[in-house]
Amino acid sequence: MRRQDTTGRAHDLVLYGATGFTGALTAEYLAAHAPRDCRWALAGRNIAKLEQLRDRLVKIDPACADLPLLRADSGDPDSLRALATGTRVLVSTVGPYVRHGEPLVAACAAAGTDYADLSGESEFIDRMYVRHDATARATGARLVHASGFDSVPHDLGVLFTVGLLPEGAPIRIDGFVRTNATFSGGTLASALTAASRPIAMARAARARQRTTPRPVGRTVRAPLGAPVRSRETHTWGVPLPTVDPQIIGRSAAALERYGPDFRYRHYAGVQRLPIAVGGALGAGALCTLAQVPPARRWLSARLEPGDGPDPERRARSWFKVRFVATAGGKRLITEVSGGDPGYDETAKMLAESALSLAFDDLPETAGQVTTAVAMGDALTARLQKAGITFRVVQG
Repeated sequence: MRRQDTTGRAHDLVLYGATGFTGALTAEYLAAHAPRDCRWALAGRNIAKLEQLRDRLVKIDPACADLPLLRADSGDPDSLRALATGTRVLVSTVGPYVRHGEPLVAACAAAGTDYADLSGESEFIDRMYVRHDATARATGARLVHASGFDSVPHDLGVLFTVGLLPEGAPIRIDGFVRTNATFSGGTLASALTAASRPIAMARAARARQRTTPRPVGRTVRAPLGAPVRSRETHTWGVPLPTVDPQIIGRSAAALERYGPDFRYRHYAGVQRLPIAVGGALGAGALCTLAQVPPARRWLSARLEPGDGPDPERRARSWFKVRFVATAGGKRLITEVSGGDPGYDETAKMLAESALSLAFDDLPETAGQVTTAVAMGDALTARLQKAGITFRVVQG
């Protein structure tokens, strides 16, 4: 690894896709919380919309009147290269990433620019590893996908839990996710895109497996598992086939502290069995309908990209992730919790991830890395200060 010197670049941080629903929330968070000396900018394909957003940000911080506005488009590689070479950290909220994300990842990898996004799309993440990890390692760029609710509270929650367990012993952790939140048009579009591409997803996973080095002398597993009844959380656990356990497995493979034999399983925690069954059936029906183009278009039209829950609905939303862990004879229950997971807290997680990459004293890493590997305890501390709770429930 030979990290490029990026200190002389015009910006510390550029937010690309700032006028989208989550992008605008991220911009608002940065306007309220970025350090005074942070040189940041807004980027997107529509300067008029960027100007409207900047006018809103001025109400949060009058200094935002001077925020630079940069035009860039995922279909214009030259504009993306200009973004990447002009900043130290580049943040993207433009999805579905499998359609729009690769040119920006490629530009950041080549320029030695740190990159963070909200992608929970396993196909995209696997493709980016195969195609751009080696370049990023050579330039020193850190490519950090899944820097929102997918997968920060899960990845850092497991890191927090592991740090409280005995060292050198096999570790078993089950995560149970509960939330009352709703979702936006952009999230729906990404979910439908992912559900409609099972063959492409499987191919990308196999290609990654062929090129990923395995940990030496250690075992790491993140199986899907079967439905369970959890006495510790008093819920039914329905297996969640999200990207989160994959991300956690990659953190475990990279960090020796996860022990010689690590296993993680990921569940939705549901209070009543009929709700668990209904949720599983509903998810299956959605995946089936996503395979049929007319049905997929009809579902996508229910929420347009840019639409999302209003502030009142988000204010009522919450999430809790409980981790039930055992290692070396010790049993431990921890919890990560916060407010609206999909938007307010996701914007917070993404913005703090970017600020951590830009300003914190972090481990020397490069290539495609997880939040636990790239930022770890530094990001956990930032999120705790920002109001997300990491606590021990029992143990």
